[in-house]
Amino acid sequence: MHPQSPQRCLTNWPDFWFGDKPLKHVVLKMQLGDETLTLDPSPRAPPVAAGPDLTALLSDELLLRILGTLPDPLDSPASLVCKRWLRLLGRLRRSLTLLDWSFLHRRLPLRFPDLTEVDVIPASFASPSSVATAGVLLTRGLVSVHMDPHAEPPIGECRFLPTDVIDRGLEALARGCSGLRKLAFVAAASEASLVNLAIQCATLQELELHRCTDLALRPISAFKNLQILRLVGSVEGLYGGPGVTDIGLTILANGCTRLVKLELSGCEGSYDGISAIGRCCLMLEELTICDHRMDGGWLAALPFCENLKTLRLQSCKKIDTDPGPKEHLGSCPTIERLQLQRCQLRDKRSLHALFMVCESIREIMFQDCWGLDDDMFGIASICRWVKFLSLEGCSLLTTEGLESVVLSWKDLQRLMVISCNKVKDDEVTAALASLFSVLKELKWRPDSKSVLVTSLAGTGMGKKGARFFRKRPLQGRQHSKGKAGENA
Repeated sequence: MHPQSPQRCLTNWPDFWFGDKPLKHVVLKMQLGDETLTLDPSPRAPPVAAGPDLTALLSDELLLRILGTLPDPLDSPASLVCKRWLRLLGRLRRSLTLLDWSFLHRRLPLRFPDLTEVDVIPASFASPSSVATAGVLLTRGLVSVHMDPHAEPPIGECRFLPTDVIDRGLEALARGCSGLRKLAFVAAASEASLVNLAIQCATLQELELHRCTDLALRPISAFKNLQILRLVGSVEGLYGGPGVTDIGLTILANGCTRLVKLELSGCEGSYDGISAIGRCCLMLEELTICDHRMDGGWLAALPFCENLKTLRLQSCKKIDTDPGPKEHLGSCPTIERLQLQRCQLRDKRSLHALFMVCESIREIMFQDCWGLDDDMFGIASICRWVKFLSLEGCSLLTTEGLESVVLSWKDLQRLMVISCNKVKDDEVTAALASLFSVLKELKWRPDSKSVLVTSLAGTGMGKKGARFFRKRPLQGRQHSKGKAGENA
């Protein structure tokens, strides 16, 4: 038998699958680089010619006003329209976080000439020498750096850029962005570089110095208009350093007498440094102390801050190891707000000294503080003029402990209780309920589990998995068994 051709075997298939002539129209489209392979030989419509650029008739000032009304998510797509739009949108940018230090030398002053806020901290860390470990990224707070796990130590003093590189970068920044108002950088620059920065950027009002030391604060007096200052001596898990001691705090106090806000993070010090700040910085209104390494007795120096209105403690493992005798503490009558965030409140003596110094406060906030039980919270009754109380994430505080304190505050007007799981709704007494009725503001969400159950009411969710998922299948099986019995 002679083998039959495919055309005779597959008579239902179209003829062009087995024709002798090649598919010329398909090959032609493939050669032209068509993205979609199609068998339609119809020609494509010719592209429409671009019209004239009507925005070229507008002046830069008028086009800047138009581009300034764009929402922030549209800035990046609009900068791709043309080079002119890219240049104008760069003039509208006011804040920038630098990730590549080389960009600071070459393009930053030309690309963004009108910047007022610049953060060069992420770009100040030296890249790992090994390319194979460049993918290891360490994030601590708002800072992300590449690290080399084979280095000793992986991150520390040697992992920052050299001093001469930082000096050249700050000089280029001072020349190109003389209108800066806020700057964050590593305090590894030389004294001459910082003085030049202060002269070129005369309007600088806010500084953030990382890995700050006592010597780095010597040229701080050159910043004549400085009002907000944040000093970071060391960050646990990211970098360490000599830190800031009483010497540096004294230099700071004598050089920045117009400070309004001051934050000390990872800094050392004691009574002498805090008292020097209080005596010299007469306009200081807000003091933030984060993860401090201060010696005992620094709380007694707070009364020297005669205009202090807000005291904030963040991530402190201790408040004051040795506050001293009660008669030597004194009080700071101008403090109105006391905020404790992520602090360990395990020392009853130091917490008692803190409330004695802040006896006249009007607002108290506890957020995610460890060790705040009924006994520790009861010390807050020393403050008799409290008008606002905020409790969030205080898992050891009970309803009884909360009631014993808030009922003693006759001026209380606002109360917020969030995620305090031992404060129960069914334990609220009549006296506490009557207090709730006269408050101007009440935010009551103490038990997160009860809030979840309330939000899921009527939806059928929130039940135990065994009962919820097996209910309907069991009903189906019983129904099928009933039918089988009837058929039998």
